[in-house]
Amino acid sequence: MQTGKVRYVLLDLPLERIHKDAFKASEATHCARDQGKYWEMHHRLFENQKALKPWSGHAEALGLDVAAFDECMTSGKHANDIRTAMKEAQKVGITGTPGFVLALSDPKDPKKGKGLSFLRGAQPFAAFKAQIDNALKTVK
Repeated sequence: MQTGKVRYVLLDLPLERIHKDAFKASEATHCARDQGKYWEMHHRLFENQKALKPWSGHAEALGLDVAAFDECMTSGKHANDIRTAMKEAQKVGITGTPGFVLALSDPKDPKKGKGLSFLRGAQPFAAFKAQIDNALKTVK
């Protein structure tokens, strides 16, 4: 259901100091997105964090064109986008994953937010609902 009240934006923040393959895992999700399987790859890699390599094995399991996926992975096609997302996440104060910024979008410029609040770490639905409900109260 789309009400126009909430917009979900995902930013990559691979923490290589914690997991040496985090950046390549981000690339793998983007390469899978090229074939319409971003979330499937995201979930698969999350469930198999200790067995990420070979990357092509995950692509094959998801029914991707493995040759195209491998080419994408070796080309660095999405590396700049991931680095840009990392900078954006850090700019708004996200330093770990998961991290969430909740804000009302400015009707004049939807890329700008106001009334920022942060949720750090895994949170229950009730925490998100409380923050969103509180923000929506200020909308006239």
